[in-house]
Amino acid sequence: MENEEKYILNEWKKEHDEKTFFLTLDLGAEIHWFFTQALEAMKQSLYLPACSCFINGIEASIRITYAQRTSSSTNLLNELTSIPTLSNNLLKKAQIINMPVNSLKFPNENNFDANLDSKKPNLKHVEIVRVRHNLAHGNIIEYINSDLGENNLFFTPECCRKLAEILYAVSKDWCMQLSKFKKDNI
Repeated sequence: MENEEKYILNEWKKEHDEKTFFLTLDLGAEIHWFFTQALEAMKQSLYLPACSCFINGIEASIRITYAQRTSSSTNLLNELTSIPTLSNNLLKKAQIINMPVNSLKFPNENNFDANLDSKKPNLKHVEIVRVRHNLAHGNIIEYINSDLGENNLFFTPECCRKLAEILYAVSKDWCMQLSKFKKDNI
């Protein structure tokens, strides 16, 4: 019986730690709720909202932190209107002020730095930007399941499960690095 109780308590602690992870990083409510809600959506198998919320959290956290770091204004909302949305350009600006943008690399994204430095007409988005743009515009073609053959293509939200898991891992690393950055710089 004692082992069972220890197991249950351990499981509760793991669940609690997972639920409160983003909150404990002191990023501010305007940031941590995106990630907390994304995780909750993912746990409920709501993969499309989870992906969107992880990406929105990353975008909001970059824009808000950039504004906090570069503005002397006390009205942060006014400053956000002049900060671009998630793009290679925004990531380059964030990198210049030493924000940890390299922690936004996807697994096996070996060309992150080269893509981040690319310019028109040969612009190539880093993966987080590419995924953001595609999901924001409803481009889900790459997630369509073709396991049943060319004539039986289908899409369900479960087709984005792997993406949600990747975004969760990227978000955890990003938020840990961003928390350190904010403690040292803001």
